[in-house]
Amino acid sequence: MRVLDFGRCALAICAASAWLAGCGGGSGTPLSPSGVTAERVRPGATETVLHSFGASGDGSYPYAPLIDVKGTLYGTTRDGGAKGGGTVFAIGLAGETVLHSFAGGSADGRNPAAGLINIKGTLYGVTENGGGSGCSYGEGCGTFFSITPSGTETVLYTFKGGSGDGGNPAGTLIDVKGTLYGTTIYGGSGPCSYYGSSGCGTVFAITPLGMENLVHSFKGGSKDGEFPYSALVDVKGTLYGTTWRGGGVGCQLGYGCGSVFSVTPSGKEQLLHGFGSAGDGTYPYSGLVKVKGMLYGTTFYGGTTSCSDFGCGTVYSISTSGTESVIHSFGGSGDGVDPEASLINVKGTLYGTTEDGFYGSSPGGTIFSITTSGTETVLYRFDASGDGGEPAAALLNIKGTLYGTTVQGGANAEGTVFSFSQ
Repeated sequence: MRVLDFGRCALAICAASAWLAGCGGGSGTPLSPSGVTAERVRPGATETVLHSFGASGDGSYPYAPLIDVKGTLYGTTRDGGAKGGGTVFAIGLAGETVLHSFAGGSADGRNPAAGLINIKGTLYGVTENGGGSGCSYGEGCGTFFSITPSGTETVLYTFKGGSGDGGNPAGTLIDVKGTLYGTTIYGGSGPCSYYGSSGCGTVFAITPLGMENLVHSFKGGSKDGEFPYSALVDVKGTLYGTTWRGGGVGCQLGYGCGSVFSVTPSGKEQLLHGFGSAGDGTYPYSGLVKVKGMLYGTTFYGGTTSCSDFGCGTVYSISTSGTESVIHSFGGSGDGVDPEASLINVKGTLYGTTEDGFYGSSPGGTIFSITTSGTETVLYRFDASGDGGEPAAALLNIKGTLYGTTVQGGANAEGTVFSFSQ
């Protein structure tokens, strides 16, 4: 898991002559499995490892979701690569290819935890660190970069942190009418209740050319959120998101249990919900997904089932005006716990993952589905070894087959890319 410094037409199981276009997407690049095929929980449900990270020069620990561009899957790893700072990778006919190894320092980013976005054939993303010497551990405040499908990477903007800019972006960017919007974990005008001058995080806008503008600086405490990890969602021109802390005075050290907020592109921000009341979720890593006018998300902790001192996590719904309801508390018999990834909407049913299972029943986490009324079904349990473990990123749906990444497990214990069909 990430923590703050304090605290059946699958690609690989189609017929050998099948193409990705026939399995549900893109222009048609066939993939081959890279070792492990497993069936667990549901008869006919099959999970297949497409790639295991961690070989020499390869990336490791993929926290970000995948995207499909003309039949090739693209993603990032937070660590590994030839220079140790993470990678951008592609998976196609020949298996996995590292397109870029981040070097950090003043000339490049480092540690991409966010996914990529495709704009007219060029990919854009952010790195959590690198680009200079400031911010956390002196590793830089992060970068905004572009990369071509052939691997030519360009740093377009370097975050500065402090009171005038955001620092350490970890959420995938979204495109709203040609302008990209994102969040930074730290930075902004704060000061923040916990990190003081490091700031409570920001919402920012940036053009594909690298012209950046600060939209909102979080203040934390009881009236605002702090530390946004996730991507935003656009609902009729207003952006909605979550913060890991803030939104109240409860939870650990009294710094708030997290929040849901809205913000306009012009910077008018509103706290919609502060987590942490009895039975509510706490600490949301994930962003939100819209289904028929309602927003749905997960919290990493909280809910009505006890897991250590924090609760096992929840799925919740919230209206755009801020009326929130927990629709599922994780942690029952055989259930998953600790959902970090955002949900996805597949024909009105939500799909997601948990990082772990209740008291070891699913040590590597789960894939689950849940209706908008709260009926949850565990579809697959990872074993935390050869088939991967601890899925932390949102799934990708390509015509009924789900693709994702795990942070742990695989042949080298440093994460996987997998497909899942049922």
